[in-house]
Amino acid sequence: MADEQSGETRPNARKVREGLVVSDAMDATVVVAVVDRVRHPRYGKTVQRTKKLYVHDDKNAAKVGDRVRVVETRPLSKLKRWRLSEVLERAR
Repeated sequence: MADEQSGETRPNARKVREGLVVSDAMDATVVVAVVDRVRHPRYGKTVQRTKKLYVHDDKNAAKVGDRVRVVETRPLSKLKRWRLSEVLERAR
């Protein structure tokens, strides 16, 4: 966060992912499922790979079913390496 305020550019950009909130039971943490589509190396078929990310949400803004954007950050706990950037779409 200090880099953003001082105007310095990072040598490598932070990873940004979009996903769906699957759990908000913890305090200041949500679990986000990110779906990645990749081609199978041998058969060429498109396969969906799902990864669960533990995301820091200090304001408890995201709820189950919300579509969110997350940004890579320093390790915040044993499992949390992502921070909530914004809520793109609220659950209906």
